[in-house]
Amino acid sequence: MTASDTHIHRTIDAVWRIESARLIAGLARRVGDIGLAEELAQEALVAALEQWPAAGVPDNPGAWLMATAKRRAIDQFRRNRVQEQTQQEIGRQQEFRQTRELPDLDAALDDDIGDDLLRLVFTTCHPVLSTETRIALTLRLLGGLSTDEIARAYLSTESTIAQRIVRAKRTLADKQVPFEVPRGPERVERLASVLEVIYLIFNEGYTATAGDDWMRPALCDEALRLGRIVAELVPGEPEAHGLVALLEIQASRTRARVSPSGEPVLLLDQNRALWDQLLIRRGLAALDRADKLGRAQGPYALQAAIAACHARAATPEQTDWPQIVTYYDSLSQLIPSPVVELNRAVAVAMAFGPQAGLDLVDELKAEPALQNYHLLPSVRGDFLLRLGRAAEARAEFQRAASLTRNAREQTLLLERARACDS
Repeated sequence: MTASDTHIHRTIDAVWRIESARLIAGLARRVGDIGLAEELAQEALVAALEQWPAAGVPDNPGAWLMATAKRRAIDQFRRNRVQEQTQQEIGRQQEFRQTRELPDLDAALDDDIGDDLLRLVFTTCHPVLSTETRIALTLRLLGGLSTDEIARAYLSTESTIAQRIVRAKRTLADKQVPFEVPRGPERVERLASVLEVIYLIFNEGYTATAGDDWMRPALCDEALRLGRIVAELVPGEPEAHGLVALLEIQASRTRARVSPSGEPVLLLDQNRALWDQLLIRRGLAALDRADKLGRAQGPYALQAAIAACHARAATPEQTDWPQIVTYYDSLSQLIPSPVVELNRAVAVAMAFGPQAGLDLVDELKAEPALQNYHLLPSVRGDFLLRLGRAAEARAEFQRAASLTRNAREQTLLLERARACDS
């Protein structure tokens, strides 16, 4: 492959990441089947891979892909127009009769692109699918990631991810899930699912559950991109803006969270000069936008407010820890969970001393959900060390290291255990 071909293939990859969701969304609305829509979009991608190296990249590559996909769709309708069963399957939104007239796909695919994307988001995150399947399907259709990329990001096999995606599309078809934005209570429920999927994708990128890397920035980038899209598609939903605010501010710390050798750098040890001020400003603006919608803060907006307290502090000492405790009090009322209480204990320790934090953590030791959660002994070890109880702290850090599945985090915890000896 020549250098020119390599450049064009990279261009095609970039175009696909940008345009694939809109392309699939437009096709899915018209053909009523996400699986078929993706096939048509993939055929357009194959055509680009075949033609662009010789003909050059078109001036408007997204429009070229859409036009090519439309032609493939029209060919599909033409081939099947005499088959009544297939007509119903492909054209759920319109009955096709035995005439020479073909559907006006140009008009159908060019209208309401924003609405199409919103329909696609709500469909890929339908509660009929498991959380893991929603994540895989969302990254595939909305993130434009390949099956192999998703598998590598989640330390799974390509065949496992492929099976999840195939099952997801089959389930949506079998359950006859409509390609639409639901209304009323169902819309609220589904939006919560959409935001949760984006949140989980970001979290896996921000602190990888397992593997050799502390972070997977590509997943953070995809989640942030998807969050921005959803927030603009539902401008009146404060939690969508709250989520974007949270992700923007968290992402601002990316460069400071990893040392040059790839080791984790904890929040209080980070060089804040490395924090991305543009992302912080964007996050604070999104949080302000959520607040101005005039409703009570939801879980994402509250977490964003906590992140904002850190972002506004030039040094760890200047952080408004009592305010963060107040935010955690509100968060624990909204979404009671042992993990929220553990995070609250950290804030309490910073605001009122390590003994106050240790008292709260000790109340959580019996929680079943935290029995194998490595951050419980890690936090407890930190409090004990600050109280001068080094031997107990060392045991806690060693236990935390035995529980984590992330190699970088394990190294950090073992180093903290060894440091207790000195």
